[in-house]
Amino acid sequence: METLAIALLAFFAAGWSVLAGADIGTGMLMPWLGRSDRERRLVLASFAPFFLGNEVWLVATLGVLVGCFPALEGELLSGQFPVLVALLTGWILRDAALWSRGRGPGPRWRAACDGAVTSGSWVVALSWGWLLAALLTGRPYAPAAGPTGVPAALAVAALFSAHGLGFATLRLTELPYERARRLVGHAGRPWQSFALTAGLMGALPLWAGTALPLAARAADPGTLGLLVPALLCVTPLLVAVQAWIWHAFRHRVTGPSYL
Repeated sequence: METLAIALLAFFAAGWSVLAGADIGTGMLMPWLGRSDRERRLVLASFAPFFLGNEVWLVATLGVLVGCFPALEGELLSGQFPVLVALLTGWILRDAALWSRGRGPGPRWRAACDGAVTSGSWVVALSWGWLLAALLTGRPYAPAAGPTGVPAALAVAALFSAHGLGFATLRLTELPYERARRLVGHAGRPWQSFALTAGLMGALPLWAGTALPLAARAADPGTLGLLVPALLCVTPLLVAVQAWIWHAFRHRVTGPSYL
């Protein structure tokens, strides 16, 4: 059961990194991809159908961590508290701006929401990189030091933006697509860049997990015996719903519709 619990944690963490990394990375680049209000709405429409479903994977990751690895969860919550607060703040800021953008009084409100989407996306990416830096050192009970945390956070944020750029070339049209394509390069097919960054995004949490004492921090066999079978039953449903969403919205966006 411990092995299955570790596999589920790895699956959900890697899934969130790949799937949510696409919309977070696109949000990070929104000021460059969208120069006008209409173009920014087009960028938002490219990932609007996905972001809520993608966030379910992070919730599932936290659920597995709390239920199956409670001792490790306690160490992470206390040791990485500032980093986790920053990540949660960026997440809330970004989502609040996405939901509020179309409900404000005018262009200044929309511009402020666009800025919140971009800044919130950057905060999430940088916080995730800083957290991974601490996990890779095998010290989940303390934030990564500056000489380790800063380069790691910047490198992970750059990978997020590259992943979002690949996603943008698959979803956008018109001038935002041309800007994204210019950075990705015209050699090869657009999906190749996205596939490459997806592999790297998924590998990061798996690599960090190898430095953690997961087996030693697992819950007792009785708890795992109840939780792991339930999670195994729910996981195919989550995957099926996610696959349906990506299939249903697989075409490029051609208009600035939003949510």
